Amino acid sequence: MFLIGITGGIATGKSTVSKLFLDSGIPVIDCDKIARQIVEPGKPAWHKIRQIFGENVFDKDTNELDRDELGKLIFDDIEKRKILNEITHPEIHKTIYKEVFRYFLLGHNFIVLDLPLLFETRIMLNLIHKIITVTCEEDIQLTRLMDRNNRLSESDAKKRIKAQMPLEQKCAESHFVIENSGTLQDTEEQTMKIINLLQESNHHWKIRGILLATAAVLFSGIAWILNYKYKIFSSTTNSLN
Repeated sequence: MFLIGITGGIATGKSTVSKLFLDSGIPVIDCDKIARQIVEPGKPAWHKIRQIFGENVFDKDTNELDRDELGKLIFDDIEKRKILNEITHPEIHKTIYKEVFRYFLLGHNFIVLDLPLLFETRIMLNLIHKIITVTCEEDIQLTRLMDRNNRLSESDAKKRIKAQMPLEQKCAESHFVIENSGTLQDTEEQTMKIINLLQESNHHWKIRGILLATAAVLFSGIAWILNYKYKIFSSTTNSLN
């Protein structure tokens, strides 16, 4: 099994592309969804955020994290953003690894990781076989972000966009780029071409071969050690007799 990373900028349309993979029967691990799960009331990350950032970033009625209020703090302060990442990223990646292993056991040829900050963190880059960046024109990105979150002012929306790596740089480091400034049909056509290429790939057999070879070496080593210890035990027993 190999891993495909989908990334891009905030509000460029990563979720749209991920859904197209899902609709094609390909598992998708949504890291934004995981990021929300790990800060649910009572979770370790929830307690740490409350301790460091205070009660003002939580809803007084539900005790849930108010992501908009927290966003106002971290997008104005690089150090606070770094602290938040140090709290959440280990929990997020721990969950990702568990999900990847689960899908591996289920026998999938490849799975997709929806990783908004793949290039920013660079934590999983070496594990990913191919990277897809979803991009769009800057004015469209700004409009989409403000439309989906009407609590954001234009200046706040621009801060959130600028807090991420420039899209041009992400595209340059990617294997595939999906331009999502046009119609949904345009995006679907681009995505399906990539899906067809990935489904034709034999890379998953190479990965399985490497894993099987590693397992064979490991078991051979264990067998040699057990055999060696048995010979020593038998030699010692014969000497005593």
